[in-house]
Amino acid sequence: METGEGADGPSGPGEPGAGPGTELTGLGCASFNQDSTSLSVGTKTGYKLFSVTSVDKLDCIYESETPDVYIVERLFSSSLVVVVSLSIPRRMNVYHFKKGTEICNYSYSNNILSVRLNRQRLVVCLEESVYIHNIKDMKLLKTLLNTPSNPSGLCALSINHSNSYLAYPGSSTIGEIIVYDANNLSTVTMIPAHDSPLAALTFNSSGTKLASASERGTVIRVFSIPEGQRLFEFRRGMKRYVNISSLSFSPDAQFLCASSNTETVHIFKLEQHGPSGEEECPTWGSYVGKMFSAASSYLPAQVSGVMSQERAFATVRLLVAGQRNVCTLATIQKLPRLLVASSDGQLFIYNVDPQDGGECVLAQKHRLFGEDEDKEEGVESEGSEVTVPVQACPSYAATVAIPTTGPVTTTLTGYSEDGGAKKGEVIPEHEFAAGPVCLDDENEFPPVSNQQLS
Repeated sequence: METGEGADGPSGPGEPGAGPGTELTGLGCASFNQDSTSLSVGTKTGYKLFSVTSVDKLDCIYESETPDVYIVERLFSSSLVVVVSLSIPRRMNVYHFKKGTEICNYSYSNNILSVRLNRQRLVVCLEESVYIHNIKDMKLLKTLLNTPSNPSGLCALSINHSNSYLAYPGSSTIGEIIVYDANNLSTVTMIPAHDSPLAALTFNSSGTKLASASERGTVIRVFSIPEGQRLFEFRRGMKRYVNISSLSFSPDAQFLCASSNTETVHIFKLEQHGPSGEEECPTWGSYVGKMFSAASSYLPAQVSGVMSQERAFATVRLLVAGQRNVCTLATIQKLPRLLVASSDGQLFIYNVDPQDGGECVLAQKHRLFGEDEDKEEGVESEGSEVTVPVQACPSYAATVAIPTTGPVTTTLTGYSEDGGAKKGEVIPEHEFAAGPVCLDDENEFPPVSNQQLS
């Protein structure tokens, strides 16, 4: 049993997002790309792609007027972007935003709840089914039918295309996780992670660790992949049940951040003690910890389990509680940062002390809407010295991403990895796929038609 967990309402699929049938106010969705160098936001009036490679400057690299977007996902720093709109919630459109062209579109039997992608696979999650596509030619490879009811579309896909693991709920009543190999199209394991239904899932960048939280939001667990063994257990609170909205590992998998509907974002440190369990420099805290460990052998399992769980290494106090948000840990300008995008249209960047932790310091705050957009979205503009106005965005024709009707045959063109980069900007070597997909090869992709999936 999960000590301290109790009944609470379900949370969203790990990001601020409105589902089909929801009228959008403020941000309809927000998601960071796979390496947290880009932020995608969807609103009632369109969607935007931002570069987040600088603390003081937020560059809008693309803007579309497609209305009511509730899913927008970008593939690394490429020009491929996946969009789903409330106007046609059963259809996924894949665009080459730099060229202003549609690559392909797919229609499904029910509303699309989430989309995940890496350089090898594109995964579409419906309430009771999961579709796995080959991202090279968008061919449908596998359909997982009759999956447990998953109304939030909760799923996670490893960004490492060599370890292309997919995780999704194995039950609608308890926190079972199905780990599926999206490359070999086979089930790997089932992890009994929590007593309550799942609320959040995320892989580390190498696909060797999986973090999870339940709807009760008090316990966060980390498992080894593919074995499914429990490695860490963190507690974000003992008294208050919350809705965990976002989980994210740092690039080196040494830290894990968790945000919720409260005003606090927690950062946990994944520390492995030596075989003897001794620390090089014992601290007062470690001495007290040893006392607790010794005492735990005389206590009921439920109580000792609580005492053995690690507490937050660092925290952030958000300005406002109760708003949907998505968080990520990233290295920006060679320093560790915590990024939080909130549903009221703001991006907060905090400095993280990787040695001592503690309370993180706000380094910068950016508005994701202009003043006119704030009024249209019903978001109050809040003056602040650290607020940096978003720069003017280059726009394509408004018709580029507007859903079309009737049969349409398009060409699945190549989409370059420098899709959002400015001229002269250095693209890291890891951005280029050395394995199964060459994203800058225009001749690799055959023609693809729009398809209806039932």
